[in-house]
Amino acid sequence: QVQLVESGGGLVQAGGSLRLSCAASGRTFSTYIMGWFRQAPGKEREFVAAIVGSHSSASYADSVKDRFTISRNNANNTLYLQMNSLKPEDTANYYCAASTYYSRTVSSYAYWGRGTQVTVSS
Repeated sequence: QVQLVESGGGLVQAGGSLRLSCAASGRTFSTYIMGWFRQAPGKEREFVAAIVGSHSSASYADSVKDRFTISRNNANNTLYLQMNSLKPEDTANYYCAASTYYSRTVSSYAYWGRGTQVTVSS
């Protein structure tokens, strides 16, 4: 089991940057596939990015590719999301999640944080 706590959200102008962090508890963090999802008001939660455990290979939603970078530090059990060139449509609550297998679907992730709000003003 793993517990997740996100931080780093806030208000930023369009074109700006933010770095989200997700602190994970437990000794087996490196074995999980970690993902970032987001949910805007009135919309379904959607995949943003995922990173595989020991190999740290990453995948991204088309909407954030070349702007966002997911990374992880297995030594300190932390997941990151570097967000550059932010757009108003990136405004959402951002969640980190853990899964035992690679997937882009919400239902595949068993463990979730409570989220951190990102607001991008135009």
